[in-house]
Amino acid sequence: MEFKSIYPFDGRVIETHQEHSASAQQAMLNTAQTAFESWRKVSISDRAELMSKAAQVLRDRVAEYACMITLEMGKPIAESRAEVNKCAWVCDYYAEQAEGFLAHEFIETDAHQSFVRHDPIGCVLAIMPWNFPFWQVFRFAAPTLMAGNTGILKHASNVFGCARQIEEVFTLAGFPKGVFQNLMVHHDKTENIIAHDAIKAVTLTGSERAGAAVAEIAGRHLKKSLLELGGNNAFIVWEDADMDKAVQTALTARMLNCGQSCIAAKRFILVDAIYDTFVAKFTEGVRQLKSGDPMLETTQVGPLARRDLADQLQQQVNASMEMGAQLLLGGSQKDCYHAPTILGDVLPGMPAFDEETFGPLAAMIRAKDSDHAFQLAAQSKYGLGVTVCTTNLEKAVAQADRVSDGAYFINELVKSDPRLPFGGTKRSGYGRELSRDGILEFVNRKTVYVK
Repeated sequence: MEFKSIYPFDGRVIETHQEHSASAQQAMLNTAQTAFESWRKVSISDRAELMSKAAQVLRDRVAEYACMITLEMGKPIAESRAEVNKCAWVCDYYAEQAEGFLAHEFIETDAHQSFVRHDPIGCVLAIMPWNFPFWQVFRFAAPTLMAGNTGILKHASNVFGCARQIEEVFTLAGFPKGVFQNLMVHHDKTENIIAHDAIKAVTLTGSERAGAAVAEIAGRHLKKSLLELGGNNAFIVWEDADMDKAVQTALTARMLNCGQSCIAAKRFILVDAIYDTFVAKFTEGVRQLKSGDPMLETTQVGPLARRDLADQLQQQVNASMEMGAQLLLGGSQKDCYHAPTILGDVLPGMPAFDEETFGPLAAMIRAKDSDHAFQLAAQSKYGLGVTVCTTNLEKAVAQADRVSDGAYFINELVKSDPRLPFGGTKRSGYGRELSRDGILEFVNRKTVYVK
C-alpha cells in the first residue's frame, strides 16, 4: 500500500511512502524483542546520556523538523517549532528525573528487607495521531525508553514523514538498533501487531472509536493499554474574572493548532452577568487572527489537516445553527480551510455542545451562576480538563472536587507539562502520561521480600 503526505494548504503531494511488507513487520518485531534484552541492561545513566543527545538533535534540527510538521498537517510554522522544542524538554526532563522515579521503594514490614523495584516490561507499541505529530510520540518515547523498554511507533498515515524523522532523532542520538522503530502500516494490521509476543503493552492517543477498538484487542490478548482520547473541555468564566486576561487565554485555548487538540477549550461556559462582554471581546480577538499559508511566520490560523475534518466541522456548525445556535462569526469552509467560527447561545443537545469539535469553532454557553456553570461543564461524556477563570483563587481551589476530569486549571488553559501527570476520565480514556506517573505506566512494579 502507498501512503501520501499532502500539504493541506494547497493539496500538493509532499512525499510518498510505502507500507512495510509482512516480512519487514515481522523482522521489526523480532528486532524489538532482541534489542530489549540488551537495552534493559544498559544503566540508567547511560540511557540518560543518550536521551540528552536526542534532545540536542531536536534543537539542532528544529527548523527541518518543524517544516515537516507544517507541510504534513498544516500547523503554523511558529507552533511547529514550539512543538519540537517541547519534545526536547521532555527528553531532558526524563534524562534528569528517571533515576529517581525508578528508584527502589523501601517499605517497612516484618521482613529483613522489603521493597518495590521497577523493571522494564519489553516492547511497547505506540499508536499515535497526526495533530501533534512529534509531541505525542516523544511524551511516550522519553519515559518508555528511559524505563528500559523498547518502542515501536505506528503513526497516523498522513504524517509518515514526521514518523521517519522521529526515528532518525534516536538514530542520530546513538540509541542502539531496534530500541525505537518506525513501522509504516495501515491500521488494519494493528491487531496482528498487538497479538505478537514481542509486544507487551500498547498506548494510543486518538479518537474514542480507535481507542475502544485497540483496548478490546489488547484486552483479548491480556496486554496493558493506555488511552488518551477525545475531549470537550469546558472553559468557565466567573463574574469576577479579569476579563482581558481571560479572553487572551481563551483565544489560545481554542485556536492553538487551529483548534485541533483534544485538550482545546471547546465549550465556553460564561456566567450570565459577563456573557455579552466576554463574547464581544473574544469575537474581536478572533477577528484579528491572521489566516493564510502556515509556512509564513505571520500566519496564526492555517488549514485543517484534511478535507474530511473540515467537512465534519462544517456539518456540526450547520446542525447546531439549525437547532438554534446563533452564528456570531465565520461559519464558512473552503477545501481544508475552515474559517474561525463562533456560535452563540449554544445549548445541550446541539453538536457544538455535545460533540468534540476538532477545529476553530468556539461554542458560547450561558450559565446562571458558578454552580450552574459546573453543572453544564459536567454534561459531557468526556473528561480531559476544565478551566476556571476568576480572581477568587481560594474559592476556585475549593471547587476542584466538583470536576471529575483529569485536569483542573485555574486562570490557564489546560495543557500538558512533563512535570505533571496527564490523562482523562470517562470517554477520554484511562492511564496517565508524563511526570512520575507516566514512566511507571509501563514497568513491572516488582515486590522483593527478604527474610
